[in-house]
Order: sequence, then structure tokens, then C-alpha cells
Amino acid sequence: MAYPSDHDPLLVPDANRKPDAPPLPDELAQTLAGLEPAGEAPPVRSTQRVPRTRTSAVWFGVWAGVAALILLIIFVAQNTGRMQISFLWMDGRIPIALALLIAGVAGAVIAMAVASVRIIQLRKLVRRGR
Repeated sequence: MAYPSDHDPLLVPDANRKPDAPPLPDELAQTLAGLEPAGEAPPVRSTQRVPRTRTSAVWFGVWAGVAALILLIIFVAQNTGRMQISFLWMDGRIPIALALLIAGVAGAVIAMAVASVRIIQLRKLVRRGR
């Protein structure tokens, strides 16, 4: 079986072959190719990271909120059954999703109240240290 290089004169080295022709002048090469002059090379990109800004934090927060809202909509849609609730003097039937959302909001309010007390304590400590 013959290999392509056995019959291809470009792939077989030839002792009588002339060296490659010199490159075309820029004007002629551009005219033939229909291109403008290449100009300077683009600047080398820096590997520095872009600093984080308030805008990028807000952008991330907006997307996190959208994702949470989508999950909340799915949660409510899947938990539409009603249940009996009794709390102190209140008694009634409400959807399961609403009961769980109320419990979640109440838990968040309690957590924020505890965190606020801690922030107030830390501010007092900082003022005393001055």
C-alpha cells in the first residue's frame, strides 16, 4: 500500500527544490486579500480581578431574590391544602403554605431582633473603647 507522502511532491523532501519564496510586501498582500493594514497588536489582558462594587452586590441580591421568589411560588402552588390552626384565642382553617410562611416570617423577625440586640451591644463596646 502506498502512503500519500510517497506520491505527493510537496511532502517528499527534494534536494533540487528551491527555498520558500520571500513574503509579499504588505501593500500587495493587503491588496490581494482585500484587507486593511493589521496595525498594532491588541494590548495584553491583565490577570487582575475586577473589584467588587455595591452595584455588583445589588445585582447578585436581585438574582438571589428572583430565585427565592420562584421557589416560594412553587412552594405555595404545591401546598394548597387547608389545615386546622389553633393559636391562643384564634382558631381557624388556613392553607398549609400560608401557615408555614407565617411561621417562617415569625422566625426571621425573632432572629433579626436577637441580631439587633447584639449589634447594639457591639456599638456600645466600640464607643467605650474610643
